[in-house]
Amino acid sequence: MFDRPFYRTRQFLGAFRPTVESAERTDARVLLGERLWPLFESMKPRDQRHSLDVFHVLKDQGDHDQDLLMAALLHDVGKGRLAAANVRLWHRVVYVLLGAGPPGLLRRVANGRGGLGALNRHAERGAVVAEALGASAGVVDLIRRHHDDDPHDKPLRTLRIADDAC
Repeated sequence: MFDRPFYRTRQFLGAFRPTVESAERTDARVLLGERLWPLFESMKPRDQRHSLDVFHVLKDQGDHDQDLLMAALLHDVGKGRLAAANVRLWHRVVYVLLGAGPPGLLRRVANGRGGLGALNRHAERGAVVAEALGASAGVVDLIRRHHDDDPHDKPLRTLRIADDAC
């Protein structure tokens, strides 16, 4: 019951001064390659930090699947510049608050073109951009469905668990 508010508070506070070490950037660049690296670069530092945290969780538990690791680094790229998203911190706060409200409220309010709409559709937007830049079908699928629940899809379930942990 109390896990989610603590998670969101930690996430909010971490958004103020996200840091990405040069060694982490190098690791991400090597894995993504020259075609997909611009996607990672297009994300705001807080999204880069989050994506690297998800990546580290997967690596620490021994995952070596290249598509899964690439998807960890790119799953939130739909919130980035190359996806034509302009998501600000206040959009994120309002989005989370609306998501905790009455069913359907978030969908009704966040269906426009602004930051709330970008957050609401970031998985699809990210998948489209990743596909356009040459990501594999597996990476594109994981990005597109990273908020879906499919207990039979082990890579998707693994990504979701890591994403929720960060």
